[in-house]
Amino acid sequence: MYKRKIENTLQSWLDTPSHKPLVVKGVRQCGKTSSVKDFAYRHFENVVYIDFREHPDYKIFFTPNLEVDAIIMRITAAMPNVVIEAGKTCFIFDEIQDCPLARGSLKYFYLDGRYEVMCTGSLLGVNGYKTSEEKKEEEEASIPVGFEDIVDMYPMDFEEWLWANGIKDMHFDYLKKCLREETPVEEALHSRFRDLLHQYVVVGGMPEAVSTFMKTKQISKVLSVQRRIIDEYKSDMVKYAPAADKPRIRECFESIPAQLAREYKKFSYSVVRYGGRGRDYAGSLQWIEDAGIIRRCYNTEITELPLDGHRIKGEFKVYMADVGLLVAMLEDGTQSSILQGDLLSYHGAIKENLVADILGKMGRKLYYYHKNGGIELDFLMRYKGKCTPVECKATTGNAKSMSTVIKHPEKYHVTSAMKLGDYNVGRSDQLLTLPMYMAFLLTEV
Repeated sequence: MYKRKIENTLQSWLDTPSHKPLVVKGVRQCGKTSSVKDFAYRHFENVVYIDFREHPDYKIFFTPNLEVDAIIMRITAAMPNVVIEAGKTCFIFDEIQDCPLARGSLKYFYLDGRYEVMCTGSLLGVNGYKTSEEKKEEEEASIPVGFEDIVDMYPMDFEEWLWANGIKDMHFDYLKKCLREETPVEEALHSRFRDLLHQYVVVGGMPEAVSTFMKTKQISKVLSVQRRIIDEYKSDMVKYAPAADKPRIRECFESIPAQLAREYKKFSYSVVRYGGRGRDYAGSLQWIEDAGIIRRCYNTEITELPLDGHRIKGEFKVYMADVGLLVAMLEDGTQSSILQGDLLSYHGAIKENLVADILGKMGRKLYYYHKNGGIELDFLMRYKGKCTPVECKATTGNAKSMSTVIKHPEKYHVTSAMKLGDYNVGRSDQLLTLPMYMAFLLTEV
């Protein structure tokens, strides 16, 4: 088990008086089950683990009614070795989206109050498309609005990757000091963090991929894990989507590398299929987003706060939620180039997706700015109460668009900007340059 931030969330949930049953949602393979089981076995005398994906027959525990004592009677009849004691037992409902009635029972477990309940659910099947049979099940189950606490979980982020690689609190404190005082990171540490960043781009944050890399250091084995996960996503697309939408969802997903290979990376339905239109594919793309596989980054009308209030709903880029999976979708040999420090290949897409990965896993929504006149800013973010452009492609000097925006505050209302890349900490007037590996420290809003 690697240290995960979700542990603090789970502890906070347990420490909250009169808390509701917990539902941990997230993309498949991000570590939900492992984290929830580890937490439950450390905090409760008895754990009753029910996996609806592995054992769909367990759905029968929740029919014909949802009375807690009746559910427990059915469970103990089928699983005679489990121990269930009031005040000492936690139920784990794994992949709860596969059993709407189990989710419906959360209301009754909460009102009963004798047992804790923790659930995991992939966003597949929870949001977006459902078959008519699944919709009917949900209607009959009466999903318990107001009787569950829902939290999101992501694949391992860059900070968790650093923890897994033995980076200590003193090192984090030092990086924070360099950011605060805008002083360069000393060379030995700078080199170490650069190497860890390049490894993270290749490995990403899927726990099985991380574990494989830590044990073997063999990129070929990591790649096998990642491509198997991608194949499982595609299988889920076939399993969960209505028949008419299955090919469209897969086409949207498989077009992502081609979308990011373009100079202007705005998502184009015509790249999905020649002549493709939004009305044909918008729902399919939404399905992939609901599954937690991708993140959208919206263009804005102006470079002012609030960014969400100025977003253009029909203009967006699409990034993979985990940068390692993007790299796994590219041609063989890309991994070797990245490990040698080349993040600029593929028209800057890898660098952009890395920033989207780091900011997205921090819980930040993603925005950019593009105008046909030639101004393009890779990202916009709220930082220290200001709208702050972030450039992540330029290697040396000011990017042309960034320079233009900084020189015209009367038009763009921008007083400071950042550049993330393969260099050390520095400042030139309103422009702060930071090494890419410090992006995860940009938490102030």
